[in-house]
Amino acid sequence: MASVTLSSKILGEGGRPLIVLHGFLGMGDNWASHARTWADLGFEVHLVDQRNHGRSPHTASHSYPELVEDALAYAETHCAGRPVAWIGHSMGGKVAMELAVRYPSWVERLVVVDIGPRAYPPHHQFILDAMRGLNLDQIASRTEADRALEAQLSDWGIRQFLLKNLEWTDEKKLGWKCNLPVLESIMDRIGKPLGPLDQYVGATLFVRGLASNYIRDEDWSGILTHFPAAQLESIAGAGHWVHAEQPKAFQDAVNLFLRA
Repeated sequence: MASVTLSSKILGEGGRPLIVLHGFLGMGDNWASHARTWADLGFEVHLVDQRNHGRSPHTASHSYPELVEDALAYAETHCAGRPVAWIGHSMGGKVAMELAVRYPSWVERLVVVDIGPRAYPPHHQFILDAMRGLNLDQIASRTEADRALEAQLSDWGIRQFLLKNLEWTDEKKLGWKCNLPVLESIMDRIGKPLGPLDQYVGATLFVRGLASNYIRDEDWSGILTHFPAAQLESIAGAGHWVHAEQPKAFQDAVNLFLRA
């Protein structure tokens, strides 16, 4: 299985390696403000764009085994010989969990943000429909794109998150940074669970937003089956994008764990 070379931004070079894996339709830049804080705390923070997202290569496939191999190859190139802490949100959390159970020697600490090892049904289709329905040939600015998206997506925060995926092409038109056709084609597999015998026994922190239903109270026993040393931090006033909605509470919880 061939890995791809991931694009990244690195802050705090020379510190303790911390690799951040963003969620579905996201990119490393979504974590820039947190990365600056972690760099100030002495970490070497790697904000990677996963395949088919951001500045990383577009490929014809997008599976968790491939995403894990991409992340491992990145760590081997940039962090060889040093213990690596990993933070993964949503899809990135699925990647981080699978990497931990398959390559535990590459994981010094693991933070999983608002996702669990269980299966999740497809639930992003309405967002993809809105993105695909945007006629970028007739849109000349992000403001116009926002107005066009508003008819289908009333949530301002979701629209701003998606609009970060727009970039100006060489033809002076707006285009998507992410590989929209491929990402749409794998929607039925993006929520796949860990294998029933998969387990990582190292230090692990799960962070959930209390206004989110991605990690429910009844999920905890299943999480402990796969991650017996896991801790849980619940953040009030936050939904699925915990790190964006309650950044200070998120930082406080994660920093305490990373520096333990």
